[in-house]
Amino acid sequence: MLKFKPSKVTLAMLSTGLMAMSAPALAAQDSQAKEQEVEVITVTGIRGSLQRAQAIKMSTDNIVEVLSAEDIGKLPDTSVAESLARLPGVSGERRNGRTSGLAVRGFNENYVGTTLNGRELLGMGDNRGVEFDLYPTEIINNIVVYKSSEAGLTTQGIGGTIDMQTVSPLTAESTMTFNASYEQNGEDAGNPDFDNNGHRLSFNFVDKFADDTVGIALTVANQETPRQENQFRGWGYADSSQAPGAKILGGHDSYTRSALLERTSVAGIVEWAPTERLKLQLDALYIDFEENDVKRGLEEGGAEWGAPNHTAGTVENGLVMNGEFDGFHSVIRNDGLSQKAELTTLGLNVEYALSDDWTLEADFSSGDVEKDLLDVESYSGVGRAGVDGRPTIARSWQQTSTGAVFGAHSSLPTLDYTDPNLIRLAGPQAWGAPVVGGDAQDGFINRPSFDEELDALRVSVAGTVEWGIISGAEFGVNLSERKKTKINEGDYLTAPSYPGDAAIPEVLGVADLSFIGINGVLAYDALGLYQSGYYNATEASLVQTDRFGDTYTVEEDIRTVYAKFNIDAEIGSVYVTGNFGLQYQNAEQRSFGFSTVENANGYVEATPVEGSSEYSDLLPTINLSFEIFENQFIRTAAGKVLSRPRMDQMKPNNVATFAYNDDQINNPNPERGPWSGNAGNPNLKPLEAVQFDLSYENYFSPEGYFAATFFYKDLKNWHRSNNELADFSDVYIPELHQDSNGNAPATFLGFVSTEQDGLEGFVRGYEFQTSLPFNIMHENLEGLGLVMSATFLDGELDDGGRIPGLSEESYSLTAYYEINGWEFRIAGTKRDEFLTETRGLSLALEETEDLGGQLWDAQVSYDFSESSMESLHGLRVSFQAQNLTDEDTVQAEAVDSRQITKYQSFGANYMLSMNYQF
Repeated sequence: MLKFKPSKVTLAMLSTGLMAMSAPALAAQDSQAKEQEVEVITVTGIRGSLQRAQAIKMSTDNIVEVLSAEDIGKLPDTSVAESLARLPGVSGERRNGRTSGLAVRGFNENYVGTTLNGRELLGMGDNRGVEFDLYPTEIINNIVVYKSSEAGLTTQGIGGTIDMQTVSPLTAESTMTFNASYEQNGEDAGNPDFDNNGHRLSFNFVDKFADDTVGIALTVANQETPRQENQFRGWGYADSSQAPGAKILGGHDSYTRSALLERTSVAGIVEWAPTERLKLQLDALYIDFEENDVKRGLEEGGAEWGAPNHTAGTVENGLVMNGEFDGFHSVIRNDGLSQKAELTTLGLNVEYALSDDWTLEADFSSGDVEKDLLDVESYSGVGRAGVDGRPTIARSWQQTSTGAVFGAHSSLPTLDYTDPNLIRLAGPQAWGAPVVGGDAQDGFINRPSFDEELDALRVSVAGTVEWGIISGAEFGVNLSERKKTKINEGDYLTAPSYPGDAAIPEVLGVADLSFIGINGVLAYDALGLYQSGYYNATEASLVQTDRFGDTYTVEEDIRTVYAKFNIDAEIGSVYVTGNFGLQYQNAEQRSFGFSTVENANGYVEATPVEGSSEYSDLLPTINLSFEIFENQFIRTAAGKVLSRPRMDQMKPNNVATFAYNDDQINNPNPERGPWSGNAGNPNLKPLEAVQFDLSYENYFSPEGYFAATFFYKDLKNWHRSNNELADFSDVYIPELHQDSNGNAPATFLGFVSTEQDGLEGFVRGYEFQTSLPFNIMHENLEGLGLVMSATFLDGELDDGGRIPGLSEESYSLTAYYEINGWEFRIAGTKRDEFLTETRGLSLALEETEDLGGQLWDAQVSYDFSESSMESLHGLRVSFQAQNLTDEDTVQAEAVDSRQITKYQSFGANYMLSMNYQF
């Protein structure tokens, strides 16, 4: 076997990348870097970050994408989500104006493993997916996206694994850095009690002590970020009675939204190396997250759904494009949302060199997340439902690419909903449940809470061997315990003036709805009214079966044993590296919840239920890298990967519901009858796939490369939503379940929806990427470059269903220019439509279609270290603009993209920043 001799390009890249690499990658490359000493010119700025990321990508046998600290820490990226969304095969998803969700190779974050320093990381939502905008850029040193798996990756996902890495203070340069930013949204606040500006402050400290045996790193970051939004939401599209065969907008609720995100993050790392053989690292992360927002606007029934009078206008290709409606009592909405969450993680890592060749490592971690939501709805209008003589709305409307835009009726007057003498604090529609008198609902509040814990212990031994082509081996075991609890509570709210109505206690001003052609509505603090005890509250769980039906605890114990072997060989003149291995996983899962039905009085009865399951999986993997020419590689990988079941689907809960509608009660067809239900499945097994990767990578300069990749994922077990016919006779109550004439239901059969194993499918894709420094063409182009990628995906499930998060096409482009301390950068991403989720009734998640879009950001900065003003050395000033083109977010019915169900516009965001490094 011949010893590998790296080229100067390789060594230059490794030298600039070694300090940025994770501990496992650092150890793997250390022996190679020591073979030769090469003088390396340090490159800073975006080119330096690209060079370090390229070094890690080049030296890793797996198929990976890498972001390095400078690339992430430099604006315009204010969160790791925005940076990751620029990588090939990775697409970002905006939620309420921020890039929060991510899809890797067409699978959203619920099917992507996420780790921090190699440890599984908790999210703050309903499932396993991590909200990546939660993590500020200041605490991250590197991010590695593993697209191909290996036996040592104990946190997996069918889409891949994202490992976020913090700094290692014993190997990093000592530094003290202050950052300060002023932020402003390009849109004026549509609500009078919010503004459009915010700030970011951070402090970073890294140093070594005690003869470089103790290293300390500390990051403190605080952020207040404003968001403005205009939103149209269509209720749906009904069959038009006036234009047979055509669809018509049935109603809408439209809002102007203002929000303020406040986040404080503290990350600390202590490394201690008392001897050459022993190293200990203790790291902790605490994030305090709070977001408050208001949505103020109108909820109005239109043609076919609510308004008794309507006229259909022009019809184009089966869709009514305009018309008029009148006779509806509009509901003025003043809604407030408060989200508070705390995330805490603590990890202890111990490495001990058993010999010159073998190292023992033990790693313990513990994480906890608590999240509480208060989502209040408050209704007002022209008076309480049931009162005669109240005026009704009359409007015209025009269907557009952003939803409906409203105008004056051709013959009837329009009401002014900004008139405090007209508007009363009371529900203008009789939407209340019997428990609140049927017409006493003046608002509602959802107040779910989440709590999740995760403890893990990993012990491994790794070393070098000389077993033929096998140069190294690693053996390990990982034990994890996870527990997630959701308590889904809510209340009907009734104003104290009931059965009458009253003026709004304190008017704040007017919420602007001019974006849909309406002048506005009165604004007041609904959340403040609720928290002050103004409303009388009645628990929704008394009459809503889905409250206890969505309250559960899921526990999961995973035991993983693995063996991994490194390959180091030469076939002819081709140098070959790689790894292969086997992972064995045993899982025990338990869940606790409720079975809910109505009793004879119409109230909910909840009976505790539980379920459990145990299963095992064998996951073989192999990764091979062939250096076919100098700095040109063909990489291939194959293996079996899995994603754990969604935790909200693992609950044992059963919910039975009855529709109090005469048409349904008297229909003998179970598909259209009154009975229905839903159930969790505590026996769900992991989603599984067998995958194959083939990649060509050409590193033609220290900061330039081209790569083309093909992958195929054969989905062996996906979860299907299944409707099973069930007999509801056991929950039938004669005096309750009857029509208005006292007749029993025509059928006692109905369908129960649940998730089941067994669905198959596939996803395949092509990824193309290049980092192109223009100095390879001419020396006068030094500092100018492009980073580009394109991803093309195809996939489906055997039942014709779609993969959540899959866009058929996505692109990214970053153009940069650095010269004499100046840096200019413009970056854009684009993705096609994809399947996602949104919150519906009771904040339940519902599938919806996102039409995708493109985002453009720009930045200009100057580093005074390049100037002659020595007193300002260490100072960098930046100006950035996000969402330059004010890209909207559009969701529509899958059958017709013109049938807009949600349109959101957020405005551009601007930030002026100063960074000072000692």
